[in-house]
Amino acid sequence: MQYRTLGRTGLNASEIGFGGGRIRLDQDPQIVIEILHQAFDAGLNFIDTAPTYGGGTSENIIGKAITGKRNELIIMTKTKAYDLKGIIASVEESLTRLNTDVIDILQFHGGWFTSSETSQVLNQGGLEAYKKLQTQGKIRFIGFSADGPSAGVEQMIATNEFDVIQIHYNLMYQSTYDAFGNQGIIADANSREMGIVLMRSTTSQAFQRLMHHSFPDQIPETAIDRFLLNYVLSNSLVDVALMSLQSSEDVAWTNAVSNATDTRIDLQKIHGR
Repeated sequence: MQYRTLGRTGLNASEIGFGGGRIRLDQDPQIVIEILHQAFDAGLNFIDTAPTYGGGTSENIIGKAITGKRNELIIMTKTKAYDLKGIIASVEESLTRLNTDVIDILQFHGGWFTSSETSQVLNQGGLEAYKKLQTQGKIRFIGFSADGPSAGVEQMIATNEFDVIQIHYNLMYQSTYDAFGNQGIIADANSREMGIVLMRSTTSQAFQRLMHHSFPDQIPETAIDRFLLNYVLSNSLVDVALMSLQSSEDVAWTNAVSNATDTRIDLQKIHGR
């Protein structure tokens, strides 16, 4: 496993992170825990989750998996609430489910950040609540997740108040970063020394389905997955690419892609520079 510095947090994060969004109530918790332990043994130290993933199930299972390993790991979760009371309540519940005294990175769980949502975060107590939690030692760093570029996202980046952004970026979804001109919200966040964490790193199967539709049975799915993950890891602005890791095989092949540094792509050359 290779590691990258997570922006101005200074945290040494594994470039493959575990995305807890696919943990659901109908999964066997022990299987998830075993996969996580295999990932930890392979060097993964970054975990992303949220209270809404499985109605708290994701945080609960992760809390069990990190027992005895907490100090070696970077834990990131979120709040859907933007108000002081709601944020405080959400964090206390997350701390209990995660079986920890501190959350390394707390994020506003956003989508496109409308003007109303952005105002709640910046002007109506949301950011103030996060800073209060920092002062209390319950969270270390703050950030937000977003589905893509918007005026609200640009405004939040420009405040220079946030340490981390979690954002969509992959071979199909290029609107957050233009490799040709080195422009976009990923570049803007990087200029503020924010850590860059990717979701949908391998297109959430959209590209795979397109390839199988267009070229049935010509390219093995594992080869497509490796190609897609290597593409995002080739972007030096990216710090962590989240993967759901549903099996031991997923742990092995993602780790292998991370270590195959000689296969990285010159994205500026590919995109025309």
